[in-house]
Amino acid sequence: MLSHDVFFTLRDNSPSAVQALVGSCHSYLRDHAGVVFFSVGERAEDLEREVNDIDFHVALHVVFLDRESHDAYQDAPEHHAFIEENSSNWASVRVFDSSVDGGVGRA
Repeated sequence: MLSHDVFFTLRDNSPSAVQALVGSCHSYLRDHAGVVFFSVGERAEDLEREVNDIDFHVALHVVFLDRESHDAYQDAPEHHAFIEENSSNWASVRVFDSSVDGGVGRA
């Protein structure tokens, strides 16, 4: 499987702007073929230990069945519409892609 983790830092980081991006992720990015896990949310502001990276406002986590599903997602019209609708408010976007195993309780 492939984990696609995206961390958005927003220009307008007001609570309404953060929730708008979270809602847009749900609308455009959750229902793609090959998605086995989807989660999006705002940074947990009460976690600020030395090891915590706090330079983001919204975190998106999508696990795909395989690389082919990820690649199809990247080219999907909904993904492009999401970028078009939201990118003007992005100060930075950091993407972390990694191979992952089946997780807890799986082989």
